Amino acid sequence: MTSPTTVSQIKNRNTGLWRRIKHANAWTAWFMLVAMAIFFLLPVYVLVMNGLKDPASAELSQMWRPPSTWSWGGFSEAWERLSPSMINSVTLVVPATVISTFIGSVNGYFFAKWKFKGSEYLLMLLLFGFFIPYQAVLLPLVRFLQWTGLYGSVWGLILTHVIYGLPITTLIFRNHFSTLPHGLFEAAKVDGAGPFRTFWSVMLPLSVPSIVVVAIFQFTNIWNEFLFAVTVVPNPEAQPVTVALNNLSGNFSVDWNVVMAGAVTAALPTALVYIFLGRFFVKGVTAGAIKG
Repeated sequence: MTSPTTVSQIKNRNTGLWRRIKHANAWTAWFMLVAMAIFFLLPVYVLVMNGLKDPASAELSQMWRPPSTWSWGGFSEAWERLSPSMINSVTLVVPATVISTFIGSVNGYFFAKWKFKGSEYLLMLLLFGFFIPYQAVLLPLVRFLQWTGLYGSVWGLILTHVIYGLPITTLIFRNHFSTLPHGLFEAAKVDGAGPFRTFWSVMLPLSVPSIVVVAIFQFTNIWNEFLFAVTVVPNPEAQPVTVALNNLSGNFSVDWNVVMAGAVTAALPTALVYIFLGRFFVKGVTAGAIKG
């Protein structure tokens, strides 16, 4: 028969072993996270370091080396050449994000709370837009925009992004509104509120997390999109920054310090959005799971 002292020693030994295992696992997890962070930040390091070099030092064979002499020439020239297109991108992204977010919220509200005959089939048809590649719609898109007189204008590009963003915005809002208690909807009906009053006064204020998620998602996708931008707006003076960034490379020679500095400059707005709003994005993504 095992003595109480021996049992106590075994329990203490097992407890200490589990503590050491947990401690080792924590250090292993931290090491893996730091290693992955360094791995994913390596391209940023290359872009920034080469953007701070002079043209003679910014070569592919020396891209990992820090600059021997620090120079802001690459960033200043990239900003000078990209700033008009940055304004074009802001003019494009802000209204396209706002409009697509609002229409997606209305669609999601009606698909979640106002069931009607054939609504599920209509939702499936709308979500089918997920699977249509950009290249498949370029020709009919250009013909349609030419017919409406919007081809070559920023508003034509805004309309394109709004329509192409409706499947994802509708799906996110529909899933969010489905998690809200149906009693709120019924209480608004009892108080005499119509469908749009219920949406505006009750449902929309409760969907702030989803609004943030959709806005960040749309902002990032529209800002970084290239194919629609170069096709719908052929005028270089009206093209967004992604097209202007592609045009930084010359036909016969490439100033790598300017190109890499331009890449950092063009990516900075989306990076700032995730830095300052990333926590809201995570909360919005997990809100439906927590409520469900």
